[in-house]
Amino acid sequence: MASLIRQPPLLFPATARHTATVIFIHGLGDTGHGWASAVENWRRRQRLDEVKFILPHAPQIPITCNWGMRMSGWYDIHTIDGNAESLRKNEDEAGILVSQAYLHGLIQKEIDAGIPAERIVIGGFSQGGAMSIFAGLTAKVKLAGIVALSSYLLLSLKFAELVPKPQVNQDTPIFMAHGDSDQVVNTQLGKKSYELLKEMGYKPTLKIYPDMGHSACLEELDDVEAFLKERLPALGKEKPEL
Repeated sequence: MASLIRQPPLLFPATARHTATVIFIHGLGDTGHGWASAVENWRRRQRLDEVKFILPHAPQIPITCNWGMRMSGWYDIHTIDGNAESLRKNEDEAGILVSQAYLHGLIQKEIDAGIPAERIVIGGFSQGGAMSIFAGLTAKVKLAGIVALSSYLLLSLKFAELVPKPQVNQDTPIFMAHGDSDQVVNTQLGKKSYELLKEMGYKPTLKIYPDMGHSACLEELDDVEAFLKERLPALGKEKPEL
């Protein structure tokens, strides 16, 4: 893992004074560029002008369900067969923790640059959504929110042991979304993850989109935009002159 080669993230600077940051994490086999059009969609109504978007790229790693061939991934996956339990078996804890540390580093870099943790949202799709829940709830700083699209709770059987004390993100809002026809990350696994998070005292919401598979739809993207606007309201500061 020490030899991982990482490309610098794709950045979308704030169009007004930078007061908030969204880190959005792609899924297996994708790159940050795969979500660039979604960021443009979220920015089109100019409701998030103070928000900088960071789209990190996963390193190329061997993926077991891809016959061990390398592809972009945040952690290894042994089986993708649509079964709700398959993704929870033989989880790549070491890989998950390496990606967790990297994402925590991105959060800290924004804090070091002057953005309060409570003005930072972490989110993602599929593997990226799973990492956003895991890295977000295990962060040692209080975040503004977490977005998890078509994803699930990683290391659920021992998750409570991995959360730092005190649990500063116990009340952090988590927006979870899933298609009811998802054949990759089974919808039931998304629902079960939602219930597990609720049982542990977290604050998730879950929206199910009819006839949507393992993808995103415009309604879902608009719902994410609304969540980001609520969690990262504009502070009304003007961008300083250069």
